Amino acid sequence: MSNDTSKIIAEHNDRFRSYLGVPHFGEFEIKGKHLVTQGIHNLSPEDQIMIIAGVRNFKDFNQDNDPYGEHDFGKFSDNGHDIMWKIDYYDTQYEYGSPDPSDPAKTRRVLTVMLAHEY
Repeated sequence: MSNDTSKIIAEHNDRFRSYLGVPHFGEFEIKGKHLVTQGIHNLSPEDQIMIIAGVRNFKDFNQDNDPYGEHDFGKFSDNGHDIMWKIDYYDTQYEYGSPDPSDPAKTRRVLTVMLAHEY
């Protein structure tokens, strides 16, 4: 993808991630779903809150974890837990891959938060 397209996707992904764990009313501009795995679900509420905040506020993007500059993956540690999160792009029916992840009208994002060993 072009550098400009990657920047647009990164902006959409950052905006979408910022919704994680935030109460909302109505529809968001960047549509999709936020999921946590069973491993995250089984942690203490305090750990879950800190992990969700860590994903929402993640900024440690580099060539190793973000080679295309799209801000669609992150990994960090919190309270002894190795955490990974990723964003996948689907069509508006969640059946196939998105035809254009830079276009919110054609894309639904799925953000999954997991313990690293669950990957």
